[in-house]
Amino acid sequence: MYELIPVTERSFYIQSPAKIGLVRLNDTDVCLIDSGNDKDAGRKVRQLLDARGWRLTAIYNTHSNADHIGGNRYLQGQTGCAVYAPGIECAFTRHPELEPAFLYGGYPCRDLRHKFLMAQESDARLLTQDVLPEGFRLIPLPGHFFDMVGFRTPDDVVYLADCLSSRETLDKYQIGFVYDVAAYLDTLERVKGMEARMFIPAHAPAAEDVAGLAQYNIDKVWEIAGRILELCGTQRGSRPSCKSCSSGIS
Repeated sequence: MYELIPVTERSFYIQSPAKIGLVRLNDTDVCLIDSGNDKDAGRKVRQLLDARGWRLTAIYNTHSNADHIGGNRYLQGQTGCAVYAPGIECAFTRHPELEPAFLYGGYPCRDLRHKFLMAQESDARLLTQDVLPEGFRLIPLPGHFFDMVGFRTPDDVVYLADCLSSRETLDKYQIGFVYDVAAYLDTLERVKGMEARMFIPAHAPAAEDVAGLAQYNIDKVWEIAGRILELCGTQRGSRPSCKSCSSGIS
């Protein structure tokens, strides 16, 4: 765990519960794509950087779930790096209490205030295309969370954040967290048609082709949607009989 895996001469990922992207900008400077789950993850990342004489200039967060921003505060405090997050995710990154409050629907009780749901706050700025290093491209990936994004690097490596779950995860748990089902399905259809030198999903193996996995995720969404509609007493394609099923998938 926390092994640095090379993809190209410039692009890497750090093997961790939520993969952390690392891209070399020149001989000494690097940026991260996400920062791991907590302070300990941040410390391990810094040890990797220090061992190679690399200087961290920025962290580009794909979204604000705690397992992607948990190392921000430690790394920002240790290195002075900039932190960027997209759209509403920037507010959640600056004020991480918003995540458990959103998930719970009210003031988050103590049992929800742990590192898996609530990271430490960091001084995040708004992530836009113009703040990215030269040659990077921002990829909107909405659906899993509010304004999640991915990145395509100058050497054609694509970091896909949480838009794909592994087959093993889906087979075991059947369903992942999806904020906007319709947007999520649209994202998966776009990902299915993408080409890249290598794809790096945060929670699935790195691969040169993710079309099959994207379709597996799509099929699983529809399978679960069908089960929900059955519980609501309807069939897929007909009008749901309860508001909880009207999520843009009927």
